[in-house]
Amino acid sequence: MMLLAKAALGLGGTLVLAGAYTFREGVIRVDVDEFRTGGSHIHMWVPAAMVPMAMHFVPKHHFREAAGQAREFLPAAHALFKGMKKLPDTDFVEIKDGDQHARIRTHDGKLQIDVEDPDGNVHLQVPLSTLDDVVDQIEESAPPA
Repeated sequence: MMLLAKAALGLGGTLVLAGAYTFREGVIRVDVDEFRTGGSHIHMWVPAAMVPMAMHFVPKHHFREAAGQAREFLPAAHALFKGMKKLPDTDFVEIKDGDQHARIRTHDGKLQIDVEDPDGNVHLQVPLSTLDDVVDQIEESAPPA
């Protein structure tokens, strides 16, 4: 009985540590709601740490191609996300046109994009550290100049 309790405690501790590691960078949140008959309602919460991990499974030639096409913009993107992490919560773009509203901002260390429309809403939140990790991995895959 004592052996079973120790095994359960070890398994439980491992699951807690794995969960903490997976969610350390936060979550990517995607919410899409269509306000029509039969419209889609998609709500996804994905651990942000999964994106850089999943990128290791993408064939390297795809990254080389993307990095080659974006070579001149990668340093600017890297500097942008590093700088955005240092800023307080900031609104970058806000557009209101009748019933339509769009906003791009940083909030709690995440890039947040919200689009509201009478036909539906889209909300996206991505941790800035995840965006910076993605740019880093693409830069590392760039072919030599």
